[in-house]
Amino acid sequence: MTNIFSPEKLARVKELISHYPEGKQKSAILPVLHLAQDNSGGWLSTETMDYVAELLHILPVEVYEVATFYSMYNMKPVGKYVFEVCQTGPCMINGSDEIIQYIQDTLNIKVGETSSDGLFTLKTVECLGACGYAPMMQLGKFYREHLTKEKVDAIIAECRKISAANN
Repeated sequence: MTNIFSPEKLARVKELISHYPEGKQKSAILPVLHLAQDNSGGWLSTETMDYVAELLHILPVEVYEVATFYSMYNMKPVGKYVFEVCQTGPCMINGSDEIIQYIQDTLNIKVGETSSDGLFTLKTVECLGACGYAPMMQLGKFYREHLTKEKVDAIIAECRKISAANN
């Protein structure tokens, strides 16, 4: 199997596994999947998940089950900025459906797609635990709250500006 991790990342995997009792290395699956996703362009290919299974001495299907269950893992390539819009009750009552539709129309993508410039991917997710700030989305490690069309426009402009500055 192809070694996707550098020696430093492999050392980090071993350190993560060491936090759990002997024979319970599967418990390290979430942080190891995060490392793998970060190391693989923001998504998990079947080959990458098989590699994680090999590292943890578990069956590949055990990795697939976890990776496909959680919205934080991407099963296909994603844009530089992933808009994860909450679609549960409180956010829907406060207009998340309209925000999702507005993002789709503005970026000319559907949920699960990436914009033609490769910058934006739109995902819908279950509760992000910020119901008092609805409608909201997660963008990387940050929450964007009380979303309006104007706030979405500002977020898109901010992302484009950062991307242009980094190129």
